[in-house]
Amino acid sequence: MKPIRILTLLAITLAATLHAEPIPESLRQNGWFIGAQAYTFREFTTFEALAKTKEAGGNIVEIYPNQVMKPGSDVKTHHTMPEEAIVELLAECTRQGLRLVNYGVVSAKDAEEVQQIMAFAKRIGLYAVTTESAELVAAWEAAAIKHDVKVAFHQHGGTMSNPKYKVWNPLYIRGLVEGRDARLGASADLGHWRTSHLDSVEALRILEGRIISVHLKDKEKDGQADVVTVGTGVVDVKACLEELKRQNFDGHISVEHENHWKDNVSHVKAAIDFVKANPK
Repeated sequence: MKPIRILTLLAITLAATLHAEPIPESLRQNGWFIGAQAYTFREFTTFEALAKTKEAGGNIVEIYPNQVMKPGSDVKTHHTMPEEAIVELLAECTRQGLRLVNYGVVSAKDAEEVQQIMAFAKRIGLYAVTTESAELVAAWEAAAIKHDVKVAFHQHGGTMSNPKYKVWNPLYIRGLVEGRDARLGASADLGHWRTSHLDSVEALRILEGRIISVHLKDKEKDGQADVVTVGTGVVDVKACLEELKRQNFDGHISVEHENHWKDNVSHVKAAIDFVKANPK
């Protein structure tokens, strides 16, 4: 049988069995779903990011757009990637004992691309998609309902002095999703909130009931500053975990160590170990 036909048959089989559904209970570690955002390993390929996540002790991965899929390839992890590449990516996850749970931060130019992104998420069995394209909230809501995939609005650092960028503010995200389908909510970035001079615990409280996923990082100081090993900076990570427990948060935590780019597995492991040391 020709290789292309084998891939096609495998794709049909996977499509029949993959669903966008809650993260499997078997993946909990001391009560948490904990892994890495592949962007942490942006100097490497997606396949290498998977291996590094596993080495650090995680078992779930949040992929991001345009990372080269594997060494020697020109294919990138993206919602437009060919079916053969999707099959290969999922097979590699299975081989390494990992599960893809989220895709982002991904932008959409219009409602048509929103549907394309969400169809991709459904195809590979994701729990959620993460975006900052809040202006398309109605399209995201329609696609979330159609595909039964959650949508998490993400926050980078921001200030009131830049009114064109609003999603940094948890109050804006709260208002954005208020009254909309429960599959819409927030990707809570604990470190970027400190970039915005916000208290991370208070931001979590503002978004109670709407937190879909968490980006876990610590910062050296408030404002524009280096990311540091979790537990050594200004983010009160333990208090954040306690608040998430109080809210019965049941999404995933993606470690995003945006520093030490070429050698940061030990920092990711320290973050994962910190979370597991505070059982849910």
